[in-house]
Amino acid sequence: MKLKASARGKKRYILLSIADKEKAEKIFLESLGTLGWAKAHPLFMNLGNKVVIVVDSACVDDIRAACELSSEDISIIRVSGTLKGLKR
Repeated sequence: MKLKASARGKKRYILLSIADKEKAEKIFLESLGTLGWAKAHPLFMNLGNKVVIVVDSACVDDIRAACELSSEDISIIRVSGTLKGLKR
């Protein structure tokens, strides 16, 4: 069954400066907790030597805060609503 566009959740693509998705997932789980991580509906993708994480649009600020609070060297390069916009 195909959902209407209005019924689907809005997603944001976040380009991270880290190349290891397991390390990124550990950082986000540590700061957001299991419930916060589940609300974000995360999906990891690779884009060259960078990691792209697809999250719910309401959780972008939580992901930003998790990056800032982390002691690891992780930062957000760009946030976009489409993959094409992220590659520019």
